[in-house]
Amino acid sequence: MEQLVSLAKHRGFIFPGSDIYGGLANTWDYGPLGAEVKNNIKRAWWKAFIQQSPYNVGLDSAILMNREVWVASGHVGNFNDPMIDCKACKARHRADKLIESALEAQGEERLVDGLPFAEMEQMIQDYNIHCPDCGAQDFTSIRQFNMMFKTHQGVTDDAVNEIYLRPETAQGIFVNFKHVMRTMRKKLPFGIAQIGKSFRNEITPGNFIFRTREFEQMEMEFFCAPGSDMEWFEYWRKAFYEWLIRIGIKEENLRLRDHEQEQLSHYSKATTDVEYHYAFGWGELLGVANRTDYDLRQHMEHSNEDFLVTEEGKEPFIPYCIEPSVGVDRLFLTVFADAYEEQALDNGETRTVLHFHPSLAPYKAAVFPLSKKLSEGAQSIYAELAKEFRVDYDESGSIGKRYRRHDEVGTPYCITYDFQSEEDKSVTIRDRDTMQQDRVPVSELTAWLRERTL
Repeated sequence: MEQLVSLAKHRGFIFPGSDIYGGLANTWDYGPLGAEVKNNIKRAWWKAFIQQSPYNVGLDSAILMNREVWVASGHVGNFNDPMIDCKACKARHRADKLIESALEAQGEERLVDGLPFAEMEQMIQDYNIHCPDCGAQDFTSIRQFNMMFKTHQGVTDDAVNEIYLRPETAQGIFVNFKHVMRTMRKKLPFGIAQIGKSFRNEITPGNFIFRTREFEQMEMEFFCAPGSDMEWFEYWRKAFYEWLIRIGIKEENLRLRDHEQEQLSHYSKATTDVEYHYAFGWGELLGVANRTDYDLRQHMEHSNEDFLVTEEGKEPFIPYCIEPSVGVDRLFLTVFADAYEEQALDNGETRTVLHFHPSLAPYKAAVFPLSKKLSEGAQSIYAELAKEFRVDYDESGSIGKRYRRHDEVGTPYCITYDFQSEEDKSVTIRDRDTMQQDRVPVSELTAWLRERTL
């Protein structure tokens, strides 16, 4: 993980937040190249599940919502994590993760999330679990900690004006269900998807950008008739897993974990996590949940709005909902970690390379003049390609050093304009992964690059 963090900062992917003021714990700023990759991830998701889907439409709902939304959804009363403090050093821990990490260190993999507090406290005793910060075994009792960020709307800080930063984007979809169905003339089954910021006051954020308090989600709520829900659950479970592989994540680093009955959330009929093997162990990357009619039913009861759907030959019903959800930041970390390689070369040297899928790479290509005397011709090619692609122009240092710089940022193709280019109107294209070089006519360059990167 240290190599990833170092490369991310060194090459302009991710910087510590508020760095010149000493930072703010667990906040990160995406640099120029990080912003490109992040936007490419979001574009790839939107294209796959909205643009190319006959079922789904997009939405962009507000971060600040009426407080009653969160009362109805259960977040005000139930959106809690188990918190425990070390009495010796005053460190605060999320109890389930404390236990899971300790068991993993002892060679045992076990999911503790959702267990009763009494059972977790007994496990701390049985497994002789100590505070990872100071080594003491003197903990408080486990208690609930609500993770929503509270603020106030307006000029007075009183309870009447109390609102929350949204902890998920999903509720913005549910409250707009009727609007979307009516304006887009949708019939079941159909989905509503959106990308947006969410905020959770995590007890123990960490592992770089794996768990942060401010994060971006890509969520879809797919509405269908009761009875067809498990069929659609399996459909989207498969579709999202295959999409992860299509954007370049190695299948050997992925696994599917179905939740046992006792692990399911109160609203869920079935849940599957797609987990990735990070440097710190297996962790959830993407989740697909069958939320039944829980959310629409809750909002129907609290708002007095009618969410019943009528289909020919059936009694009116509240639609069931399948929710595939993935964090943009966590997917960024996954893509970054999966692409990273320190590769030993035949000449004894080592190169650092990011094997990004070309569609996610921050630059699709880099243009080099072999000599600064050739800058005019190279800049002309750069200007033409920049009309359609995000490309870089680099004339500093030797060709070898320029190759290495772009290997480190994941540029899939480096285009060299040399003295021969002046005569034959062709350029040399070097492939990042194979390091092989091919000669391509300048007139065919845009089409060549489009075929391989879009």
